Amino acid sequence: MELSRRRTLPLLLLPGTLCVGGFFVLPLAFILRESFLGEGGRMTLSLYVQYIQDPKFYRVFLRTLKFGLLVTLLSALISYPASYAIARTERGKKSILMSIVILPLMTSPVARTYAWIVILGRFGLINQTARALGVIQEPLRLLYTEGAVVVGLLQLFLPLMVLNLVSAMENIPPEIEEAAQSLGAPRWVSFLKIIVPLSADGLVMGSVLVFTGSITAYVTPAILGGTKVLTLATLLQQETVVFMNWGNATVISVVMTGMALLLYLLLRKTRPKIS
Repeated sequence: MELSRRRTLPLLLLPGTLCVGGFFVLPLAFILRESFLGEGGRMTLSLYVQYIQDPKFYRVFLRTLKFGLLVTLLSALISYPASYAIARTERGKKSILMSIVILPLMTSPVARTYAWIVILGRFGLINQTARALGVIQEPLRLLYTEGAVVVGLLQLFLPLMVLNLVSAMENIPPEIEEAAQSLGAPRWVSFLKIIVPLSADGLVMGSVLVFTGSITAYVTPAILGGTKVLTLATLLQQETVVFMNWGNATVISVVMTGMALLLYLLLRKTRPKIS
């Protein structure tokens, strides 16, 4: 039985390994190699040095990093109480709530992003309502701002954080929390000392998905930010489609991949633990 299992395991892993290797590892290795190639095919750091010294790239990099961290932080703060409530809800109501969470993921990101134009536009819902109430005289500039991009990214990736946290909290027995409260711990203390550390794996995976999606998203920054709020994704599109500069594009791709990997390692290292 044990020998048969050892023979079967590699066969079960083979399809997934081939897909990951062929469609992710090899293209990533090619991009990484291209980013270090200079004139004459020599290995060099000239492309990285050139980009680091470019003030435009520096501003875009910091803006993208800010968007990723801010959207991830807001997603965690909003999702934790909602996920806790869903995880502690009875089965019938939980199915309805999970369907509501999943429903936005079944809608095109393009359609969801364009809906924000109706809300944030010069003659959109917010401006029209504010003018009708006499709060403002002239329309506010809400579109093509960093705030519009953050709101769009948050709405886009918030369900991913909720799904990961709910999955983690469902595996936490309610008896542990009840035991802490029976010993005199307030609900908020038991939540911070028990629920948060035990759901750390869901927080890590949700944060990685939200952060990676935020720094690599193209449609939302392009529509809600336009050319005034560039991110690494929109800058990558300019380098490849407009300027046909594949060398600079590979550097941007490596930087975005490195940012996601560093965040994952950092979260795994510093994730909350039960004291």
